[in-house]
Amino acid sequence: MQTSSRFFSCPVPGMASNQRAIGTAMKYSGFTLVELIVVMIIIGVLAVAALPRFFDRNTFDARGFTNATQAILRYAQKTAIAQRRNVCASFGTNSVSLRIASVAGNGAPCNIDLTGPSGSAPYQIQAKGDIKFVSVPAAFSFNALGQASAASVIEIAGFGGKIRVEQETGYVYQGP
Repeated sequence: MQTSSRFFSCPVPGMASNQRAIGTAMKYSGFTLVELIVVMIIIGVLAVAALPRFFDRNTFDARGFTNATQAILRYAQKTAIAQRRNVCASFGTNSVSLRIASVAGNGAPCNIDLTGPSGSAPYQIQAKGDIKFVSVPAAFSFNALGQASAASVIEIAGFGGKIRVEQETGYVYQGP
């Protein structure tokens, strides 16, 4: 009985019949132990540095409320210019709300709740959790030219930055 030599012959002495030689070395794929350990060390260092920041939500909430307060004040100024009416910003211990004058003119009172970009009225924001203003800011308004009725410095507890409103230009920005 004759068998096929292609199934039982070994091309290299000492190799099994189902292995093939590539030059003189076998080709292996995967990661070395050193590479895996280095990656685990890097992940460990990042976890130690980043995890404490995620557990302290007050810092993130304070930053978010600061950004939202700055955005709502910029919206108030732009709305005053676009609609040629006074827009008033009033503050609570942890909230900001906007109202608009029903008629044009510098002396016109803000007697209508301002509709926000999403269509809700009154347009207001409220801080999450324990976040609040260091001291409740005085209410002020923007006129049809975008000028603020008073310069203002707004500081949120838990966040080092301050929001500043320039009286002459109505410019709203974060600064020292």
